Formats: sequence, C-alpha cells, structure tokens
Amino acid sequence: MKRRHFLLTAGAGLAAPALALAQNSRVLRFIPDTDLAVIDPLQSTTFSTRNHAYMVYDTLYGMNAGFRAEPQMLEGHRVEDDGRRWILTLREGLLFHDGSRVLARDCVASIRRWAAREGFGATLLALTDELSALDDRRLQFRLRRPFPMLPEVLAKTGGPACVMMPERLALTDPMKPVPEIIGSGPFRFLAGERLAGVRNAYARFEGYQPREDGSAEWTAGPKIVRFDRVEWTTLPDPATAAAALATGEQDWMAVAPPDLIPMMRRNARLRVSVQDQTGLMGIMRPNHLHPPFNNPAIRRALLKALDQVDFMQATVGTEPSMYRTGIGYFCPQGPMATAAGMEVLTAPRDLEGAKRDIIAAGYKGEKVVVMTPSDLPSLNALNLVAADLLQRLGFNVELVATDWATMAQRRNNKNPPDKGGWSLFCSSTSGTDLLTPATIAYMRGNGEDGLFGWPTSPRIEALRTAWMEAPDLARQQALCAELQQQCLIDLPYYPLGQSMGATACRADLSGMVAGFPIFWGLRRA
Repeated sequence: MKRRHFLLTAGAGLAAPALALAQNSRVLRFIPDTDLAVIDPLQSTTFSTRNHAYMVYDTLYGMNAGFRAEPQMLEGHRVEDDGRRWILTLREGLLFHDGSRVLARDCVASIRRWAAREGFGATLLALTDELSALDDRRLQFRLRRPFPMLPEVLAKTGGPACVMMPERLALTDPMKPVPEIIGSGPFRFLAGERLAGVRNAYARFEGYQPREDGSAEWTAGPKIVRFDRVEWTTLPDPATAAAALATGEQDWMAVAPPDLIPMMRRNARLRVSVQDQTGLMGIMRPNHLHPPFNNPAIRRALLKALDQVDFMQATVGTEPSMYRTGIGYFCPQGPMATAAGMEVLTAPRDLEGAKRDIIAAGYKGEKVVVMTPSDLPSLNALNLVAADLLQRLGFNVELVATDWATMAQRRNNKNPPDKGGWSLFCSSTSGTDLLTPATIAYMRGNGEDGLFGWPTSPRIEALRTAWMEAPDLARQQALCAELQQQCLIDLPYYPLGQSMGATACRADLSGMVAGFPIFWGLRRA
C-alpha cells in the first residue's frame, strides 16, 4: 500500500513541462477496464467492445437518460397500417468513414446481421414479413402484428448494439469478424495503430454530422466531439493505471480500483465519480445440464444461504454508497424493477437449513467446478465468495482459476464438469442489460439453444413472449412481477446485488455524459 500511496500522490506536485503540455493538447488518453480484444461489435459482449462500438458506429435510435428511444441517425419515423408498417427516414448528409453515403440498404443489411447474433433483434425479425429499402433514405418494416417497441429494440445498449455499417461489410457472415472497422460514428478507428493488448487509437471523424436538436443523454442527442484524437492504453495493473492518471500521463480511467478511491479523492487534480447509476449487476450462473445444478431442488436450496452483502462487499468494499442489496432480476433504476418474490433473498440467511435441504434434494457429492478469471479482480472476488459458500454448504468444490479469455471460451463447453465443462461461475453485467425481459439474455429459458448455462423453462419463455405483446406499461410491469417469481423458482441465475463502479479522470475534464464511457461532450478546461 505504501507503493500505491506514493504512486497516487506523485501527481500532487507540479507536473513536468512535457506532461503539462500534453494536458493542454487535443488528445484524450483513456484506460479501458479491460483490453479491447475484439473490435467487431457483434463478436463480443465485453464493455470494452461496446464502448469502442459507440465511438466508431452510430445507431438508428439512441437511448436517453429516461431509458426511452429517440431518433439518432433518423430524421424520424412514420407508423401506418394500424401499427404493422414502420417507415424510417435517415437524416440527410450521413457519411461512412470511407466517404460513402449512408443508405437505407446499408441499414437493412446491418439490422439483419445484428439480429442474427442478438436475441431481441431476432424476436423483431421473427415478427417481420418484410424489411427492405424503399429508396436511399427510407427503410421499412412490414410486421405480422403491431410492435410498438421497435424503436427500443433498435436502441438497446445491452449486448451487441444495433450499429450501422456499409452493406459490403454487413453482408459478412455474422459468426465471423468484419474485415474492416468502418462506421459512421463520431470517431474513426485507426487500425494501423492498433497494438493488440496495449494500445488502440481513434481520430475525430471530420465528416460526422451531429444531431442539431435535443441534449446529449447517454447514446441519444447531439454527439459533439472536442478532441482530435483518443488513445486507449491497456494497463492491467490497477496501481500502475492509477499512477499514470495521477501524474497526468493518462486523462481518464474507466474503473477506479475500490481500494484506491479514498486516496484518489484526496488528490485535487483528480475527480472520482459514479457516472453510470445503473451500475453493475452481479450474477451467479449455474450449469443446468449436469449435476448437481440440473436438480431444481438443489438450486433452490442454495437460495437460503446466499447473502448478497457478502458478494458486494468482496468486490467494492464496505462503503454503503457503492453497492445495493435486496436486488432481484431487473435493474432497480429501470421501469420493470419489482419486489415480487424477494422474500427468499431478503429473509435471514439459514446456512444449516440450506445444508439439510441440499442433502434431502439428493446431492451425491458430485464435483462442483467453479470457474474464476484471476486476471479480473472484481469477478475473481465474486467467484471466491461463491466457492467458499458452496464449500460451507458441503459441496465438493474445485476452483479453476484461469485468465478471462480462457474462461470465456470454457463457459461454452457443454461437456460434464469432469470432461472440460463447468458447474458454476459468477460474473457481472451492466445494469442497462437488465432493464427488460427482452434485454436480459441470462433470463432466457430456451435450453441448449440459449446462452451458456442452458436453463430450460417454458414458463419463463411464455411470460417473456407475453411481455413483448403487452399493450401498456402496467401490463408489462405485472408480467415482470410474475417473471421474477418464476425465475426465483427455476433460477436461470442468482442475482448477487448491484455495485456502483466509480470512474476517475483528471479534474480539468468536463462535459462527461452520464452512463458508460462516452467520448463525445468531453472538453478540457
């Protein structure tokens, strides 16, 4: 800690002339939470890939601070035929980074490629009889039935975003990466400067035309860029990253290490804040294909002993403002949050009762393989708490520590745990991923056709479909209450609470847009 204290306070004195000059430049230096390993926006759900995507690409609709969709690349839309025909009109003057015009056929191809990888998009296309370009600026959806949520589908930020790219790239097999990163967003990706695992760079796109109406909120409104260049530098060691910020070598750190936040706040040249009030939602995902968690009684028995406080304090410390517990399946800041069924998580914990129920449910000592990414401290902490809890409950636990990339590959393995598969892992996802049943990929109950973990629940699927057909907000909220109660029976995953990740930047930066790291609106004093 002495080393960390020295590094953090090193920037409290006068900066070197070269650093002072850099501070006044039009270059923004950023430290992402993890390395940008994947640059095709559809090939990864990591935060780094998502943040990169919103720099380089634009979307037809943006999401404002109230979680409502607003036209972004669009001039607007028209709804006809009792809600079964939508005509979307692009704004004039939109250009791709290669200088070509953004045309409706580019958008049609982009939507189709995205929907092949994203569940909510697939649902929309399943309801679509025709998706076509009427002319250069207009595209249309002809639907089998009214679907008023169409803008929200195209604006969603959880998982891969529905980004627009040239048709020639959008026709790439959705399961393979595009050969070029060409979008129409406010920044151009400088592929020639990419150094995998170390650095990525972006230049302001001179041909970008921001919206002239509204205010910049999250991914909606005018995207005004005031930096000529943005450089991402991957610094895996938190102390090294914090020191680079303190000395002025870097301008912005996506995630401030919880143990260093108090010292960072004492440095007048730094500012620490929580920009994304939806935070990170912890999840514990059991494997429904193999023992012991293919047994629903064993899954439910575990609920009696699970304490969200233990998981949250392990990741962000004991400061009450940095986490929330008593959290269910929906982001508490969103319109679908509900307290239905939460007694099983908020009642006093009963470790001994859980142990008895696990034995009564027929646990036979099967090995429980818990995967953890040792190179991601916050996720590693969640998995260590989970492994300890399972051991105290009498499970035969094997903790497998790997790097994140290896774990991400292994979680797709459907083999039994003793043949290269797994039993359980903890992770976290953005609160914006858990706003509605349509955006919560981990909530699906579509078995082996679904996301790793592969839960099967016809009731969850039926309620999800009913939610998307609901005529109004009140009915949607009522269905979400039923959905949460069903999830607490079938347990596609266990909710572990909400942590509020802080970001840290140089104090002379202002104009930061609330939400995940967004690079328009920023300016240097």
